[in-house]
Formats: sequence, structure tokens, C-alpha cells
Amino acid sequence: MVTRLILIASILCLFQGCETPPTIKSMAVEIAGETYQLELAINLTDREHGLMNRTFLPDDGGMLFVFPDAQERSFWMKNCFIDIDLMFLDSRGTVMAVHRMVVEAPKDDNEPPWTYEARLKHYWSNGPSRFAIELSAGSLDHLQITVNDKISLDLPFLRRIAR
Repeated sequence: MVTRLILIASILCLFQGCETPPTIKSMAVEIAGETYQLELAINLTDREHGLMNRTFLPDDGGMLFVFPDAQERSFWMKNCFIDIDLMFLDSRGTVMAVHRMVVEAPKDDNEPPWTYEARLKHYWSNGPSRFAIELSAGSLDHLQITVNDKISLDLPFLRRIAR
């Protein structure tokens, strides 16, 4: 009887530990004294899609890309309809690179996907990057963000949710 109770209690504990944590879609991040509500891109699908097909981005909005590891990265403006400011951050939240990404000519109906993608400019992280933040155009100048600035992020939490 005691063995059965221990077995049942163990199984219940196991199932409770398998609960899926609540999905967090965005978080407030302070950048240079201003608060931004950033959408989270924490899995491959969200990171690949990014801000594609958007026609508007609020001045206090943007996207925080969270990667499961730090490595050299590049972004492009595939299917993007608005200019975007980009900053790459290392594992500690230090800005490694900043870019002002501009809209590129859209894919022509007769253009093969590989030709379209080959002509897009790449914006590089200039070293192993763990995070990237995209903001509306003009934000980098407004905030006066430069390489080596520190962005305060909840690093343990972000590392835990990256997939």
C-alpha cells in the first residue's frame, strides 16, 4: 500500500513538472531611459518571420530576438515594408553592432525566390550575438545608442525561454 502511494505521488509530481509555462508574447525593456514594449521572438519560426509584412511599428514598440546561443548573425529586409533600426547584443546585453536597415525593392512576381534573397543586403552582428532588437527607424539616433552601450535585460529569464 505504501509503495502504491509513493508511486502515485511520484507520478503526480512528474506530471506537475511537465506543465508548459505560460507563453509570454512581449516584455517591457528600458533602453537609454525610455521604455519599449518589445514583441519576443524566442523560437525559430518567430525569429525567421521577425517584422516581415508590417506596415507600421509604434515608436515605443519593436521586437527582441532571443537566440539559444551566441554566434555571428545577420539580418536582412526580406518582405519588410518599413525602415527598421537594428542592434545586436552579446550574451551580457552589450551592443555589438547597430544598423539602420532600409526597405528594399520587393520581390518581383517573375523573380525566383533565390534571386530575390541573393540581392538583399545583410546586416552583420560583428561577433557572437545572443540577442537582437529591432525598433522603428530613427530610434538609434533618438536614443543615441552606440556600440558598447549596455541594454538592461532579464538575462536569466531570456536564456531560459529561448528555443
